[in-house]
Amino acid sequence: MSASPVPPRSIEIAGRPVGPDHPPFVICELSGNHNGDLGRALEMIDAAAETGCDAIKIQTYTADTITLDVDRPEFRIQGGLWDGRTLHELYREAQTPYEWHEALFARARQRGVILFSSPFDETAVDLLASLDAPAYKIASFEAVDLPLIRYAAARGRPLIISTGMANLAEMTAARDAALGAGAAGVVLLHCVSSYPAALSDANVRTVPDMMARFDCPVGLSDHTPGTAASVAAVALGACVIEKHFTLARADGGPDAAFSLEPAEFKTLVDDVRAAWTALGRPHYDLLGSEQGNIQFRRSLYVTADVKAGEVISRQNVRSVRPGLGLAPEHLETVLGRVARRDLSRGEPLAWDMVSGAPA
Repeated sequence: MSASPVPPRSIEIAGRPVGPDHPPFVICELSGNHNGDLGRALEMIDAAAETGCDAIKIQTYTADTITLDVDRPEFRIQGGLWDGRTLHELYREAQTPYEWHEALFARARQRGVILFSSPFDETAVDLLASLDAPAYKIASFEAVDLPLIRYAAARGRPLIISTGMANLAEMTAARDAALGAGAAGVVLLHCVSSYPAALSDANVRTVPDMMARFDCPVGLSDHTPGTAASVAAVALGACVIEKHFTLARADGGPDAAFSLEPAEFKTLVDDVRAAWTALGRPHYDLLGSEQGNIQFRRSLYVTADVKAGEVISRQNVRSVRPGLGLAPEHLETVLGRVARRDLSRGEPLAWDMVSGAPA
């Protein structure tokens, strides 16, 4: 039995390093929130670019390439945001038409932001390859479609694979299929395939566990409200964050209810980068930024005037701020000794001020 391909610790997407040693790579997912309007889709790219995200992601399918136009019970959604709708109806509304793609890629290039997509069949991969997509995203529901994964991976670009609903064996199979078919690295995204997902279901401790199991970059595809789950995931090692985006939830759209508006998305970008910066490294030495405050640590000071020859006691010496006197640990040593000279209230205590000082 052959060994599994060894995934790289970090990868590059359009020249941008993605991995645990780099700031989180934030993906702004437009999904179907363009509401069937190319002008709105272009406006969304402009607004997304303004948030400071690293990349924008769209979805590449048609209703006919992702499902069938039939009305059998298994093709109708039960419960949730899309209750009662057929899959074909939903995807016909949410699809990003193939003929839009060239304009969307061009707008992203103009705005200096990376754009890539989730393909859902081979025609979608071919279209994205013709537009020089720098990466491919495999959605959670397609994580078990190994032929699709291999077809996308054969383009030699990185694959980002969401793992919602996938068990460990399926995650391993997806990763190995991608690497074995030529992907330039794989990122696995912890994901809860619920729309929206409850914070209590987020289980972001899965992120470091996946990092240990798969030894590849790991991130979070976040469908929870707000930014808390994403920030927590970064604190636990996530190097990619994906979150849905809309111009305004009030405008509606297939994913609007669990999408962030522009100001909220900018907060997400700022917060996850701040969280990553705060991680730093294990550190126990005095920082340069602390140097100015070290003088305000506690030390021994004279708290009442003492005549030469008088005994040092707790009534005339104690530990206070600032820190120019003897260290507090010497208090028991100086108590009971006598002053070698007159001592004034407010003086920092030094060894040459008391009898029997250490040599």
